[in-house]
Amino acid sequence: MIYFDQCSTSYPKAPGVAEQVYEAIKTGCFNINRGGYAGALSTGETVFDTRERLSRLFGAPKSRNVILTGGITQSLNMILKGLLKPGDHVVTTQMEHNGVLRPLTQLKATGVEVDIAACTSEGELIMEDFLSKLRPDTKLVVTTHASNVCGAVLPIREIGAICRQRGILYVVDSAQTAGVLPIHMQNDYIDVLAFAGHKSLLATQGIGGFVITDEAARHMMPLLSGGTGSFSSSLEVPEHLPDRFEAGTLNLPGIVALRASLTYIEETGPQNIYAAAHGLFSRFISEAKGIPGLRLVGPSHLENRCPVAALDFTELDNGEVAYRLDETYGIMTRSGLHCAPLAHQALGTFPKGVVRCSFGHTNTQEEVDVLLSALREITRSA
Repeated sequence: MIYFDQCSTSYPKAPGVAEQVYEAIKTGCFNINRGGYAGALSTGETVFDTRERLSRLFGAPKSRNVILTGGITQSLNMILKGLLKPGDHVVTTQMEHNGVLRPLTQLKATGVEVDIAACTSEGELIMEDFLSKLRPDTKLVVTTHASNVCGAVLPIREIGAICRQRGILYVVDSAQTAGVLPIHMQNDYIDVLAFAGHKSLLATQGIGGFVITDEAARHMMPLLSGGTGSFSSSLEVPEHLPDRFEAGTLNLPGIVALRASLTYIEETGPQNIYAAAHGLFSRFISEAKGIPGLRLVGPSHLENRCPVAALDFTELDNGEVAYRLDETYGIMTRSGLHCAPLAHQALGTFPKGVVRCSFGHTNTQEEVDVLLSALREITRSA
């Protein structure tokens, strides 16, 4: 079994994740903010430490500004539907995942105005078009940090600086970059940062969150309300963070997993994790360029790019290639549109999509060689 679908979810998870989740469930994983007994307090310390680690990783204002959710899709829905109301104007890009585009499409039906900035055929933002979409009344800009289709990285610091100068809230979807590429909320002028726990943060599915500035939190309505274990005498949603956006029972085993993976990332170094994955990706790209019948989609350069290869087979059906890779060679990839139809339109691969090979730091050169050999055999059979 060879796994090249790291964009979808990381595999294997960080060392210690499975063991610590098992131990937490076995010994209780008691609800926080509800009980004054030792087990609940101990779990509360784990949750607090997880917030602290995320705060350090993302340059957050304070750990209380870290909101834990069931995943990045939930986070993006909470953010966009909590900040935007009919009549507001928002700008996004063609590189977005449906985790952004579908909530915005729902909001558009209610009267929110949505403009989409164009990207090049290599997946890079056309800054002139982005700037032309901004208006004096633009309330919010939301962009991905990097494309889940082709790995193109958007200039979030430049975008954030423009938004800050104009008084526009800036939301970043870091699904593909959190844990591997540098993100610093204050230096990058980010008002809300959404993150996924199960991708480059190397934790389990069902955990994610967002980090929000105090100013943005004041403008954001909670999408969910209910018990928080705090201010229980009041029927009103608490004003203070993180309780304001954390109604109900948190995914505590998922938070335990996230804490374990964050510990591993801190000890290993995000820059080392990225370098290992990018090295394998670069080697693959340099060899794949010479395979007849294979078109590489995305940025022509390798620097400042996520380790994602988008492959378009000119003489074969892309879905069939992905099936043969799995069935014959035991190589897992992902074909199709990757929940990002506008990105494929920009890249010129809509509606057929591509075969996506995404690399992680635990993949090996031997696995890359097997993939290259398989692709050569498959294209020769065309």
